[in-house]
Amino acid sequence: MDTLKPKIAIIGAGKVGSTFAFALMMSGLAREIVLIDKNESIAIGECMDLNHGLSFVHPTKIYAAGYEGCKDADIVVITAGANQKPDQTRTDLVQKNVAIFKEIIPAIKEYLSNSILLVVTNPVDILTYVSLKLSGLPSNRVIGSGTVLDTARLKYMISDYAKVDSNNIHAYIIGEHGDTELPVWSNATIGGMAVETYCSVYDQLGNAKSDLKEIFEKVKNSAYEIIKLKGATNYSIALALVKITRSILRDENSILPVSTLITDYYGISDVCISIPSIVNINGIEQYVKLDLSEEEQKLFTHSANTLKKFIKSIDFN
Repeated sequence: MDTLKPKIAIIGAGKVGSTFAFALMMSGLAREIVLIDKNESIAIGECMDLNHGLSFVHPTKIYAAGYEGCKDADIVVITAGANQKPDQTRTDLVQKNVAIFKEIIPAIKEYLSNSILLVVTNPVDILTYVSLKLSGLPSNRVIGSGTVLDTARLKYMISDYAKVDSNNIHAYIIGEHGDTELPVWSNATIGGMAVETYCSVYDQLGNAKSDLKEIFEKVKNSAYEIIKLKGATNYSIALALVKITRSILRDENSILPVSTLITDYYGISDVCISIPSIVNINGIEQYVKLDLSEEEQKLFTHSANTLKKFIKSIDFN
């Protein structure tokens, strides 16, 4: 029995990769964490810093390596790529990061025989599709972090608005992790009651419908705001990745709005996009077909078609 299982390999030791490594170390989920970066000194430095705190947390082997560090990893997480700059959309990064993934995926392909690939780099839906095509892995084993963080942001802001624990809020943001994402208000509840009804009845918030629309706009633009203020988002995405990782390693069957390849989802196929999916030790066990309103179906179709336009422009050779 391998005492160092589970093993997580993280490609990219920048803000997101290193913060995830720290959150993962704190969680105790992994016995082995490998940091891989083209700038080897950064990966080594981050590992030194993490290792110096090991006496305060769970026993973990943490080290830097080349792509061979992906061998025998349960999950390979890719955070490497060009960073989003202020006033730059996620899709503005397409060509730069597709080129980077064309280097990374072929280099790690031979080590992915038993791994689940978790893509974090933006634009995450497009790069999840690129990773799927270049790796040759079955679609259930290629997952994008998708709108897991967007959904968490929505739950936080509704929680703050309605003055209720976010764990009692069930709501999803689906579609592109980006400007065409949409909230599924038709399925959103607080304590089993429709969100708008709850806010109107229990909080006497007469403008709930209008306020909830405004909350979603804040959610959609929050990453841009954070990037303007501090240069990058890293803490909340790291925690979102721990949640996805936990669901895989512990076979939790959590329903998470990750980015996955869909087939005939409201007539849409051959695109990686965020929808609620059962995540477990197999990766994506299955995705859930939500009962979307007509307006939500139109918005979801628009989101998917937007992603498809970008995918069509990519040369996979």
